[in-house]
Amino acid sequence: MRIALYAYREPLLDTATPVPVPNLAIACEYRDWGDRHQWQQLLAEAHQQPLDYVWVQTLAALGADLAEVRDRLAALQALEIELLIATDAPGSAAPLNDQSVASPDFIALLSEVQAEQRRRALRLGHARNRVRALPPPGKAAYGYRRGRDRYILDRSTAPVVKAFFERYLLYGSLRGAVRYLEQKFGKKISPTTGRRWLSNPVYRGDTAYGTGETIPDTHAAILSREEAAQLDRLRRRNQRLPPRTASAPRSLAGLVRCAACHSPLHVARVTPASSKKAEYLYLRPATCPQQPHCPALPYEAVLQATIAGICAEVPAAVAAIAAPDPSAMQAAIAIQSERQQVILAQLPILEAQGILDPETAALRRYKLQTELADLQAKVDQLPPANLAAIATTISLPQFWLDLSEPERRFYLREFVQQVLIVRSPDGHWQVQIQFIF
Repeated sequence: MRIALYAYREPLLDTATPVPVPNLAIACEYRDWGDRHQWQQLLAEAHQQPLDYVWVQTLAALGADLAEVRDRLAALQALEIELLIATDAPGSAAPLNDQSVASPDFIALLSEVQAEQRRRALRLGHARNRVRALPPPGKAAYGYRRGRDRYILDRSTAPVVKAFFERYLLYGSLRGAVRYLEQKFGKKISPTTGRRWLSNPVYRGDTAYGTGETIPDTHAAILSREEAAQLDRLRRRNQRLPPRTASAPRSLAGLVRCAACHSPLHVARVTPASSKKAEYLYLRPATCPQQPHCPALPYEAVLQATIAGICAEVPAAVAAIAAPDPSAMQAAIAIQSERQQVILAQLPILEAQGILDPETAALRRYKLQTELADLQAKVDQLPPANLAAIATTISLPQFWLDLSEPERRFYLREFVQQVLIVRSPDGHWQVQIQFIF
């Protein structure tokens, strides 16, 4: 008894991992990858060395539609070869003979195969569009409209999205940017929608698909690469902060913690009854377990001590960084990107010379573009290459004095992870700054 194995894989949908071999005495294997050459070879060799069975994982492996499946079943029947279909039990298979073809179970199997092939044909169409870098199905993101083969900027709505990003980059506040859109443009969006805008690759000129893959530079971008990298750093920074402190009006909100009771310090505002215009700000422990409670501290005094600590400690902290130089890492990634770009530029030449067929060239181009997108993502996650120059600037006291409170909040959260209040028994206190880098 001779049994042959036949398997089919679609390059755009399936992985290159082979179909598992069943627990049977397989005499020969035929595996197709995107075409049916091995199937034709199976039929040709079956005339010379007769086969008793052909094993397939599913009936859909024989063709892309029911007509192809029927034709290949007829070809096997003409050679008096029975089909073995894998079952749910590991290593087992059920024969497809004349009796099973006439059974109601086979009719149900054909219906299931037909439905699966329709779903597969739809997925294959989407995959072909991905290889051609066409936009995915569905409505275009706000700020764009669908063109014939790419997204096109919508001149009426793109300025609204651009203003949203500029406001967020300036103040680092999502809710503040949402309120700004409503006040200036009358555009009402929820914070959830704004958060999706911040992470949407479309606004960076990239096209993202449901598979998780991204093709870079497919259309005009609203957000530049430098702005996108800064935006990602802001989002990562805000994720470390307590809720609603990212848009708090005070720059120290969410950053200060008491080293004695480990409680975060909230900004409290006190207005004297004698003068409603006067205002005093304090940093007060939210939940202090000690008795008596840790006393509140003047907000302005803590702010000035924090700025003085930053000016004194930032240069030494940057110089002591043990991580690799960001500029060197960016250069290494740039070399990899240039190699991918060289290969990408050679594909049209290889296709014109007939070395690569159009389908293979398109698939290779798609894979190179996704790899370039991954390299760009690594670059965006790196710290600024001019970190030493920035440290020199923020170590000047005058730099902090010239900033508004929202701008000071932006720079504090860019570099400071936490400010600890260390208290002494005699009632004095000092700040201990933990930097992000």
